[in-house]
Amino acid sequence: MGRLNHRARRVRQAFTLIELLVVIGIIAVLASLLLPAASRARARAQGITCLNHHRQLMLATFLYVADERDALPYNLGEDETMHEVSAGRFINWTSSLLSWELEPDNTNSALLTRGGIGPYVNANATIYRCPADFVVSDLQAAAGWRHRVRSTSMNAMMGNAGEYTTNGFNVNNPEYRQFFQLAQVDLPSQLFVYTEEHPDSVNDGYFLNRVSRSEWTDLPASNHGGAANLAFADGHAESHVWRSGVTCPRNRPDAAALPFPVPAAGRTDFDWLMQRTSVLRQPH
Repeated sequence: MGRLNHRARRVRQAFTLIELLVVIGIIAVLASLLLPAASRARARAQGITCLNHHRQLMLATFLYVADERDALPYNLGEDETMHEVSAGRFINWTSSLLSWELEPDNTNSALLTRGGIGPYVNANATIYRCPADFVVSDLQAAAGWRHRVRSTSMNAMMGNAGEYTTNGFNVNNPEYRQFFQLAQVDLPSQLFVYTEEHPDSVNDGYFLNRVSRSEWTDLPASNHGGAANLAFADGHAESHVWRSGVTCPRNRPDAAALPFPVPAAGRTDFDWLMQRTSVLRQPH
């Protein structure tokens, strides 16, 4: 009789198949509830880290300006950046040139911090990249790359743009002011210096759009729930959510198809950014 009772207790203590399926179902439901929350928490953390990166870039820029008699960093286009680096001169705010190919600039973090504001970032190359940016081409993925080294570019109307500003104004936006010195920025809390750039747009560090032309030449990023982080000339950084899906193509190679006309649905986004790019030049 004792043995039978013992066996009965063992049978009653075991899980039935139905009970096991119920437990698995509960776990699946809990996971479906928790994983999106964890994903949102991770995205928020990445956005906060990215904002902090922009603040650090501005702090480095302030230190550069203090040593350079108030001059903002050089902000050269692709051809001129390439020419200067080839000559061993690292004068640009950053000297990396990005692509979807296997050029070493895409992964060379040392090149980011050589010259320009690099000496003022304490060799911390991570602040040039958004932690949410893991976009690489198929070719780069096949080579084992996980990400490129930079996500951030500098407002084309800030700094000495070399051949684009030889006459004291920017040939791309001749009716608007080019700010060569920090003290010239009379609306520092309203004009941005750095922005995240869409992965398919970022190449040189020169973020250009023509204010009077309704066309995206370079496209801001939308890494944080359809938002981009920007750093302003007064040192603050903020996140801005784009209103139109047209401003937020998927983060992958060849997604942006730049340049492209700004559609009516995306005009609010374009105008918001252009109003924070520069101001009209004073008539002579």
